[in-house]
Formats: sequence, C-alpha cells, structure tokens
Amino acid sequence: MTLSLFDQFMSPTFLYVPLLALALSLPWLLFPTPSSRWANNRLLTLQNWFLNRFTRELFLPLNTPGHKWAAMLTSLMLFLISLNMLGLIPYTFTPTTQLSLNMGLAFPLWLATVIIGMRNQPTQSLGHLLPEGTPTLLIPILIIIETISLFIRPLALGVRLTANLTAGHLLIQLIATGAFVLLPIMPSVAIFSTILLFLLTLLEVAVAMIQAYVFVLLLSLYLQENV
Repeated sequence: MTLSLFDQFMSPTFLYVPLLALALSLPWLLFPTPSSRWANNRLLTLQNWFLNRFTRELFLPLNTPGHKWAAMLTSLMLFLISLNMLGLIPYTFTPTTQLSLNMGLAFPLWLATVIIGMRNQPTQSLGHLLPEGTPTLLIPILIIIETISLFIRPLALGVRLTANLTAGHLLIQLIATGAFVLLPIMPSVAIFSTILLFLLTLLEVAVAMIQAYVFVLLLSLYLQENV
C-alpha cells in the first residue's frame, strides 16, 4: 500500500474508534493542579508565574469588561501550546493540523466578540465598517470590503494555525526521509541534513508556541474592538 505524506494528518483510530477525543483530553493531564497552600513546588510556581505574566500582558490594553475573558483565553492558549508541542513527539497526532478543529475554536469565539460589540456598542461596532473621512463615492465599496474582511477573520485564524503546523510537519518528514535515504549513499550530505533537521525541529517548537500565542492575541484584538 502506497502511503501519502498527508496520511500523518489523518485522525488515528483504534478498533474503528477515533482517538481524536483522547488526543484533545490528554494535555489537561499534564498540568499540575493548583493548590491552596502558600508554599508550592517549583513547577506549580513557574506555571502560576507564566499565567500571571501572560494574562497581564494580554489584557493590559482591554478595559474592565474585557477582563472576563481572561480565564477562557489563557486556558485556550495553554491548550493550543500543549497540542502543538505534543504533536512534535514521534508517533503522536497533532489535532491542530485539522482545519475543522481550528475553525471550531475560531468561529464561535470570533462570533462571540461580534455579538458582544453589537449588543453593548452597536454604533461603534458598525462604525468599523466605514473609516472616517471616506469619500461619498467609495462608501458602498468600502462597506462591502470591510464586511468581507470581518467575515474572513475566523477563516484566517483557522487557516493560519493549520497551514503553519502542517507545513512544518511536512518539511520535517521530507528532510528526515531524505537523510535516511542518503545515509548509505552520501553520508556527508546525510549528516548535514540531520543537522538541518535538528535546527528545523527547534524552529517548529518555537512555531508551535508562537502560533498558539498569535491565535489568542488576535482574538483579544477582536475583543478589544467590541468592548
């Protein structure tokens, strides 16, 4: 049976049961449970410091009503980072390479920011569709363009996360396959490919963290426009 490079992105099954739900629930088992004690271990202290620093930086531009989203967006970022990082381990599955999952995360959260804006400040939310000082002849065209750009936002969120992770995984597999094939033929080229593969893996670790942060950051910017 001939395998495709994209077979690695298929949802794994065991006894014809999809394991996607197990892959989505696994990251939550890796984080230590918060404790009510004053003295915590080093891992829990580092986790709390990271969450506090991230929440402060992300929600500093937002006003007080937007701070209600802090717990949800922080949990989402930790969830995405965990899924992206676990997907780099051999013989694992990366759920965030599925566009359906990413769109399922992006569309409801984007729609919630739009609904909040339309409910709390409808005039200012609709004002984003028409920049101030627009010539009269360009008003219908700009309204259509801004409306299209508004509805493209969730698609851009999902496609950006999917494309970056999929491209990185494909590139790692291609270079690893090339190094394995070239090892008995041209060992020097295979060693160079292995070094390149190691550097690319480090880059993918950074991409996995950055893409999760960018996903949540863009959601916070959309929220900032509507609160």
